[in-house]
Amino acid sequence: MNFLFAWRYFKSKKSTNAINIIAWISVIAVGVATAALIVVLSVFNGFESLVKSLYGDFFSDIKIVPSSGKFMKVTPTEIRKISSITGVGKLSFVVEERALLVNGDYTSFIYLKGVDEGYTQVNRLSQHIVRGKYDLGTTDNPSLVSGVGIENAVGAIPPGATPDSRVPPPLVVYLPNRKASNFNNLDAMHSFNIDAAGTFSVQQEFDDKYAFTNLGFVQYMLDLAPNEFTGVEVAIQKADDSKKIRDQLQQTLGSSFRVQTRLEQNQSLFTAMQIEKWVIFAILTLILTVAAFNMIGALTMLVLEKQKDIAVLKAMGANDARIMNIFLSEGFLLSGIGGFGGMLLAFIICIVQIKFKLVKLGGGTFIIDAYPVKMTVQDFVLVALTVMLVAVLAAWIPSRKAAIQTFPLKS
Repeated sequence: MNFLFAWRYFKSKKSTNAINIIAWISVIAVGVATAALIVVLSVFNGFESLVKSLYGDFFSDIKIVPSSGKFMKVTPTEIRKISSITGVGKLSFVVEERALLVNGDYTSFIYLKGVDEGYTQVNRLSQHIVRGKYDLGTTDNPSLVSGVGIENAVGAIPPGATPDSRVPPPLVVYLPNRKASNFNNLDAMHSFNIDAAGTFSVQQEFDDKYAFTNLGFVQYMLDLAPNEFTGVEVAIQKADDSKKIRDQLQQTLGSSFRVQTRLEQNQSLFTAMQIEKWVIFAILTLILTVAAFNMIGALTMLVLEKQKDIAVLKAMGANDARIMNIFLSEGFLLSGIGGFGGMLLAFIICIVQIKFKLVKLGGGTFIIDAYPVKMTVQDFVLVALTVMLVAVLAAWIPSRKAAIQTFPLKS
């Protein structure tokens, strides 16, 4: 019944055209703000999915690291315990250390990561090779797979990557001597010649920082035992089970180890992305609230327009709650039309962007050339609830005024 009255008031002819104009302005304002909320949230979702896919290619599903210190010993018994947990797939043992890479007069500090033969089964780094090949060599004859940033910094160009047929000179890698007693002289570093084998490109953060070689070589250079590592990277069978498997691994291995999911390995990044998303959501919600002030004006003028109707309804026995609900329903109707129109507009915009990629990213150095978009049902529900909440707040004041004010019947 309340919505019936609201609908009749909405479509009926008003004595003053300004009431209709303000009502439609409020509908359009709510619609535009709603569309902006959906589109912005969808773009943030698109960027988040893109970053997660890139980090998923570089970071493992789960990583086991020492709870204190840099290195840890992993016994065969512990390896069996890890492998016996349901959902655990492949394991890869890694040693990571800061190193200095030198090529003549060119130098670059890098993170050198020694990995075993199973490393390609816990991530997809080998799929991002842009020059040369994924070849880590052996302990006695190591090879280097570096990011494009490192390649540019020191000229670590794989053989055959350029028209020049000459074999590039070997690089020299320097790693800390853990047994050195004096770190102020040359004895503080071990050096070894290493050949460039391949170049990968994932994203700039990794491309400028990481280089890979075989595990045995890094263990030899750091004077580590065969069972000493900086981490164990784990691939799991179902990504949705990562938290459950993490908890099981942590319980099984005890406090000497720290088990991290992919999200926890990059906690600061993903936390910052979520904060940015919700700050933007809050700002756009404020814009939606400002747009709702038009609704307050439209409802206030409607209340004045319908003084006689209110008096008649009260004379027929309608109480204050009934009058208030009628005008609250009018507010819901205005916001509902605007909100639905805005969500429909946002859906169309997102579909067009997904299919035709009309809005491009500036510059030419990005992995993608257009803004990524990913729509979710949760965003539509969240925005719909936000619009309804704003509608209640905007309609409350004029609806309350209509309910408590006495309008005399005019003859």
